[in-house]
Amino acid sequence: MDMLWSFGLSLLIAFIFILFFASFINRYGYDFYVPYLNPAAYVAAFILSFFLLTRRLVKDLITLEEGLQIISEGNLHYRVIMHREDEIGRVASGINLMTEKLERQINKERELEKSKIDLITGVSHDLRTPLTSIIGYLDLLRTNSFQNRNEYERFVQNTYNKAIHLKKLIDDLFEYTRLTSRGIQLNLQPIDLCELIKQLTFEFEPIAKDNKATIVTDFTPHQVIQHIDSDKIARAVDQLLINALKYSIKPGLIRISTKTDERSFYISVENEGISITKEQEEKIFDRFYKVDDSRQSGGIQTGTGLGLSITKNIIELHGGTVALCHKDGIFNFQIRLPLNSKKRH
Repeated sequence: MDMLWSFGLSLLIAFIFILFFASFINRYGYDFYVPYLNPAAYVAAFILSFFLLTRRLVKDLITLEEGLQIISEGNLHYRVIMHREDEIGRVASGINLMTEKLERQINKERELEKSKIDLITGVSHDLRTPLTSIIGYLDLLRTNSFQNRNEYERFVQNTYNKAIHLKKLIDDLFEYTRLTSRGIQLNLQPIDLCELIKQLTFEFEPIAKDNKATIVTDFTPHQVIQHIDSDKIARAVDQLLINALKYSIKPGLIRISTKTDERSFYISVENEGISITKEQEEKIFDRFYKVDDSRQSGGIQTGTGLGLSITKNIIELHGGTVALCHKDGIFNFQIRLPLNSKKRH
């Protein structure tokens, strides 16, 4: 559009110039030269005016071309600077937008590739330890390298424990992979959230007692019926309970509570343990992240570092959030689930 406008205006300027030029020649008696000078003067006036009018446009087109060349060479951080609001400006904005989207897509693919490598590395590391132990104990049993029946039974029990631990690691990996895959479907059913948390707590109490932890509860007195995937929510809450037990000071208390407001249902799991740094707190939900083993209570095996990440994924699939509030060795994990329909009794 600018080019057409410049072309038309240049024709008009050249025409006006010729009128003045012809008048000037006629006034000074050079009529003889008019047929020869007018066409040349007209062309010269047109070229000069067209050049002056399109100089900025041509300069911007060159800038656009140079920008495209830089971007095509792989510099996706480059942006075409163009202070125009016409078609050329919109083309420049479109190129910048396309470059930003391309940069985001490439970064996403790189993160995905890194994620796959981290997943393989993390899994290989976590599976190697129990697998090596199982092979070691089986070799002792295979070669009859035990002194008596008691030692034989101890080797068998240790092998069994390591196998169970290995199964849990594989289950965690499978669950995490399933939760982070595209197109996962939740089996949503109307469930009383309060009753579900009470049932999970009831099942957890014997385990807590065996590990010198006392359960203290404070539950919402009324029903809160919501459409949730109860198996997955149970998995998420169980992980918080096991985590609290694993890192609690013994003997100690684990407080489990629920509450509601107009928009959300809250599940809180609180325990006292050894303090962690701010950096550790920020990474607590990261995949494969494990805090210092010195914080862990004896008798509970180390996991994959996927547990809290699985909890986070499950809750986010339900449109909720999970967060840690930590102060002076008191750890409070809180799940928030949105109340999409107000079904309380």
